[in-house]
Amino acid sequence: MLEALRAGEKTVGELQALLDDEPGSASQHLALLRARDIVVGRKEGNNIFYSVRDPLLFRILDAAREIFSNQLVDSQEMLSYVQEEEEAVGAGRASGAEGA
Repeated sequence: MLEALRAGEKTVGELQALLDDEPGSASQHLALLRARDIVVGRKEGNNIFYSVRDPLLFRILDAAREIFSNQLVDSQEMLSYVQEEEEAVGAGRASGAEGA
């Protein structure tokens, strides 16, 4: 939802459509974000337009995404290493059984 608001303010309906969310779910999420002062609403006619209170939040989200991405790369490298080790051990066992 916050990523959808990165491009600018949106109504509940717009957010719901963008996120392919259940009816009412977007409103509940927005209520939580409002309660924590993460988003603010601006009423215009019958619509309320929501936006992120402080755009610096996106820097935090970007940094968090980068950290998680780095951790994922590290985990993938470790998994590849473990799989290669298991294959090497399995190949060693197979060749040892052939020699017996």
